[in-house]
Amino acid sequence: MQNSYQIRPLTPAEIQTAVVWAAREGWNPGYQDAACFASLDPEGFWGGFLDGQMIACISVVNYGQAFAFLGFYIVAPEFRGQGYGYALWQQALEHAGSRVVGLDGVVDQQDNYRRSGFELAYRNIRFGGVPSGVLAASPEFDVQMLTALAAELDALDARVFPEARQAFWQQWLGAEGHHSFAAYRDGRLAGFGTLRPCGSGCKIGPLVAVSRPAAEAVLARLLQELPAGQEVFLDVPEPHAAAVEMARGLGLEPVFETARMYRGPAPRLETDLIYGVTSFELG
Repeated sequence: MQNSYQIRPLTPAEIQTAVVWAAREGWNPGYQDAACFASLDPEGFWGGFLDGQMIACISVVNYGQAFAFLGFYIVAPEFRGQGYGYALWQQALEHAGSRVVGLDGVVDQQDNYRRSGFELAYRNIRFGGVPSGVLAASPEFDVQMLTALAAELDALDARVFPEARQAFWQQWLGAEGHHSFAAYRDGRLAGFGTLRPCGSGCKIGPLVAVSRPAAEAVLARLLQELPAGQEVFLDVPEPHAAAVEMARGLGLEPVFETARMYRGPAPRLETDLIYGVTSFELG
C-alpha cells in the first residue's frame, strides 16, 4: 500500500460517484438514496484516495447514539487485495464509535465480516421482475399519499428500525421521483411504503405494515406508479414467510441475497412487519 494513500469523508459529488460504483456492482441503489441518508450523517461516507484519485469508498452512517449502518464498501477492481479497502474499513468503523453496527453483505464475505466482529442475524432476499400477479386491495383500507412525517409513522418505523430517523424521513418523502403512500384502517396507520427509481427499474422500500392485507393495500397503490413494463425490486427478510409469499405472488423471482449481520447485540426488531427493506446499503 502506497504512502500517498489518504482517507477522508466524501464530498456530496463524491458520494454520487459511490452511487455510480454501487450501480456498476449490480447493487442498483435508488437515485436519491445516498443524498437522503447523507442528510442524516454528513460525515458518514468515506473514501480512500491515491494521488488524489478515489479508489475505494464506504459508508458508516450513524443513527443517533446507539446504531450505525455500513454499506457502499467498494474498492476499484485494479486496487483490490492490496490493503486499501481494509484500511478504509477500519478507519470508517471508528466513525461509529461504540455503536452497534449493521450491514447487508454478500453471503460469500460472511467469514471476512466475522473477523471484524459481525455475526449473522438472518438473510435478506431481493425479488425482482415485471409484476405479473394481481393485487386486490381490500376496501377496508384508506390509502393516501404520504408527504410529511407524522407521529404515527414515527412510531411504526420505530418497531422496525432501532433508531429514530426523522431527518431521513423529511428528505425521503420529498425526494425527486419518490412516491410514498400510507394505508389507514379505522383511522389508524396500518402500513406505509415508497416506490423510487433506480438505475434498473424501480425499488419498493421501505414497505412496512401491521398485516399482509395492509402491505398489499400499500403495494397495490405503489404499483400504479410503476411505468408499464418496467421491473420492480422488493427486498424482504427471508424469515418473514408472508413477505416472501407476497413477492412470489406478484411473479417476482429471487435475484440476489444478502447476509444481515451486526457488530454488537442485534437490535430487537419486529421483522414480521417488514415487507420491504429500505436499503441494503444504508439500512
